[in-house]
Amino acid sequence: MRKSISIIIPAYNEEKRLPATLARVVDYLGSGGFDFAEILVVDDGSRDGTVALATELARRNPIVRVLQNPGNRGKGYSVRHGMLEAKGEWALFTDADLSSPIEELEKLIAAVEKSSAAIAIGSRALDRSLVGVHQPMFREYAGRFFNLVMRLITGLKFHDTQCGFKLFRQDAARAVFSRQKLERFGFDAEVLYIGELLGFKAIEVPVRWNDVAGSKVGTLQGLDGFVDLLRIRWNHAAGRYS
Repeated sequence: MRKSISIIIPAYNEEKRLPATLARVVDYLGSGGFDFAEILVVDDGSRDGTVALATELARRNPIVRVLQNPGNRGKGYSVRHGMLEAKGEWALFTDADLSSPIEELEKLIAAVEKSSAAIAIGSRALDRSLVGVHQPMFREYAGRFFNLVMRLITGLKFHDTQCGFKLFRQDAARAVFSRQKLERFGFDAEVLYIGELLGFKAIEVPVRWNDVAGSKVGTLQGLDGFVDLLRIRWNHAAGRYS
């Protein structure tokens, strides 16, 4: 399990947060006992200095690679791009703000080792005492409502699909993300839905999480996420995941 890991970090206008994030992830990987490790920064058409900064950091540290999307396509597109380019036997995608500390990967690793799952997802819902800094009340309860609706529409049993901290075995990542259709807010639920369709075992794991100011998910995007749940069912009915 510890032999090979890829860390995917989708980035959009992240020049201020990226240096500290990459330094922390590099330090973690250096002390984690991995035989192979890489960090893939996936730029989503940033308009600031994200690409130049990430490229310079990659020049100084060979475990960092920079991928660029063809313009601003959304977090789902960025994660799919990174997952399909990842070389590790396992691949984690995490937010550029490290709202879930990278050290929480230890919990996901332990969970897949114990359960033989192919997918492990970080969750804020299973143990809310692990949430150190909460979102504003409206956003937090909107998220809880989204997950309730998600369970009703998709039939998935997870309590928090939207925590951006998910670990995939390489074969599961290739099979799932090659079928992914959604590119924005609803992709998290979609990839878990596809994983279940394909028979990959997934486990939900409570992780530490802190809200970080500067969310790039606007109200309209959040509302579109509810429509994405219907798109998932439509895509399934239309055979788009086969």
